[in-house]
Amino acid sequence: MRFPVLRRARASSRVPLAAALAVAGVLAVAACGGSGSGAASGTTAPPPKVLLNVVVTPSPGAKPEHWTLRCDPTGGSHPDAAAACRQLLKAKNPFGPIPRGIMCPMIAAGPAQASVTGTYFGQHVAGTFSQSSGCSAMKWAQLGEVFAPVH
Repeated sequence: MRFPVLRRARASSRVPLAAALAVAGVLAVAACGGSGSGAASGTTAPPPKVLLNVVVTPSPGAKPEHWTLRCDPTGGSHPDAAAACRQLLKAKNPFGPIPRGIMCPMIAAGPAQASVTGTYFGQHVAGTFSQSSGCSAMKWAQLGEVFAPVH
């Protein structure tokens, strides 16, 4: 059984479909930044493996210090991004929870506190660290260069 009406509709819709696809292509190139540059030509850098916003308060009432940190490739406004990235990339699960049952030191290393937000190997991370509370102080020691120059 043949459907002549469908055949005629399909044949007559080719020109408008081709025109619509051409317009969509032009709009896509314009939205990407113009004349074929960027991702289509392979010149866009890959996203960093680590992208963090770090806010450190050296002591209660002190003005917070803020910087960004990018790793692989290294960059950002961090005072020593290369050292921070080396330490961060070597750390084992730096933003994971502190395991249950672990013994934490009860010695305060200082009054500084820090908050970190961003992405770590594609995963959203957010954490608060302190030099003055046992287990959090252990994490601070593990990530000390990320919170530099406040140690």
